[in-house]
Amino acid sequence: MTTSSSALPEQAGRACHNVINPFHSTHYFAPELPAEMAALGVEERSASYFACRSAAMGAVGPGTVTATFYNFNHELIARHVPHVWSVTTPEQVLAARLRAADATLRRLLGDATVESPEMAEAAKLALRATEGCAPQARPLYAAHADLPVPDAPHLAYWHAATLLREHRGDGHLLALLDAELDGLEALVTHNASGRGMSFTGVMATRGWSEDDWQAAQERLRTRGLLDAEGELTEAGVQLRKDLEHRTDRLDRGPYAHLGAEGVARLTELAAGFTTAAMNAGAFPAAMFGK
Repeated sequence: MTTSSSALPEQAGRACHNVINPFHSTHYFAPELPAEMAALGVEERSASYFACRSAAMGAVGPGTVTATFYNFNHELIARHVPHVWSVTTPEQVLAARLRAADATLRRLLGDATVESPEMAEAAKLALRATEGCAPQARPLYAAHADLPVPDAPHLAYWHAATLLREHRGDGHLLALLDAELDGLEALVTHNASGRGMSFTGVMATRGWSEDDWQAAQERLRTRGLLDAEGELTEAGVQLRKDLEHRTDRLDRGPYAHLGAEGVARLTELAAGFTTAAMNAGAFPAAMFGK
């Protein structure tokens, strides 16, 4: 049943996203994905990530990946794209990614959980939410929405989680552009909020140097968003709050479509699955927070 967005408690969509998104992301940090990609001839971790996340768009070039991923250094992307498409194909990568997701979720959660009625219920609810997603100006979401829904409930739920993640993510990039934050400035402010990727995580995965980071900090200080110690000023804190509220507004469609009762139940189920995955060691602690 579809209800209006006003029927939802404030930030209910964000709360639901916050427990769904990690479920999708587990495979990025798991050994199963590098093994699957190495079998295709892709052994470098960055190349694997760029290929896996962009494959739904086809064999696109570095410009498209930079535009849609937003906070990666273009030079890092260009090192691997389009070369990765001379080694494998988007179709092979998508199949490998799904196999890796299956193996990762079974290892983290166990067969009983992935085959449980609760998992099937979560898949049904999450897929219903995706019916409220809009493809306009959302290239990563739209590309993934063209993919078939897997038959197995845990993979159907993972697929729906992917759609909901990319839908919100595409909208968040619009909010970042409106706030006049470039990709690295977005990372610096998110890190300073204490909620984003750690400095170590950024340096290990996004292709930026310490000089780049310091230059971004100086640009943010000039705008009055960061203080001398690298902490958010009052204006910086407000900017991050405004960004999330704007992202919530752009992402309200799927949760309004699902309705308050459905969102509450999906959040409950998703929190249980994500907590279990985290307790099983799904994510390296050093990657997140200050």
